[in-house]
Amino acid sequence: MRPLLILLAALLVFLQYRLWISEDGWREVWGLREAIRAQAEENTQLEERNAQLEAEVSDLKQGLEAAEEIARTDLGMIGPNETLYQIAAPRDDTEVADQ
Repeated sequence: MRPLLILLAALLVFLQYRLWISEDGWREVWGLREAIRAQAEENTQLEERNAQLEAEVSDLKQGLEAAEEIARTDLGMIGPNETLYQIAAPRDDTEVADQ
């Protein structure tokens, strides 16, 4: 009976070592869970970005308003019979004093 008890105790110690201390144990499980959480967060961000891009593509396919808006903001387009006014930001007092 005593050798069986020693064998079971050794088995218990070995299994506890594998669970808590070895690289294949609980630390790896925790690391994998953290990696899954980070990947899920990244996937959520990418899904939101994809939805925005799909909406933009849909707008561009539907009409000219979205294309015109992009041309105006990104390329500086102005329409016929329009005048472009650019308003300069006020200068700092320190810039005026330096000159």
